[in-house]
Amino acid sequence: MVEKKPLNQIIGKTAVTKEGKKLGKVKDITFETRTGELIHLILTEPTVYLKNLGIEKSKGKDIIIPYSAILAIGDFVVVAEEDVV
Repeated sequence: MVEKKPLNQIIGKTAVTKEGKKLGKVKDITFETRTGELIHLILTEPTVYLKNLGIEKSKGKDIIIPYSAILAIGDFVVVAEEDVV
């Protein structure tokens, strides 16, 4: 489980795969209001690589990544590509 960080430490970071392929920038995080469980990362500015993966999009055309796909949060938000597609 990834250590929880304050929202302002995640928003604006670049999301990358563990292989280092850029996916986009973190715009927001969705969560369950009753439990506080983190559900999705919302990415904006998707890269060509991410667009070619055919990942689910929100109504606003932002990319939705399951929060469970996050492997690490540091200078980048690292996600497991196999958990995204």
